Amino acid sequence: MQFEIIYQGLELLVYGMGTVVLFLALLILTTMLMSRVIQRYFPEPQVEIVAAPAAPAQAPSAAVIDDEQLVAVITAAIHQHRKGQ
Repeated sequence: MQFEIIYQGLELLVYGMGTVVLFLALLILTTMLMSRVIQRYFPEPQVEIVAAPAAPAQAPSAAVIDDEQLVAVITAAIHQHRKGQ
């Protein structure tokens, strides 16, 4: 009698965990498929990076760097990161 209850509990455990694992695997596959479809049919626009003029002989201090340079550096870093993927 006790073994029957344990067997039923183990059976329920296997079905429950199997359902969860199957659902998660299906979720991962669906997400990967959607990502590939989006990348194929809706690619990100290419950003043109214009080379900055040569730096002056003396490097500016950290306090002097203006917002345009900071935006250019961040944009170049993001582009380089995306290019590597």
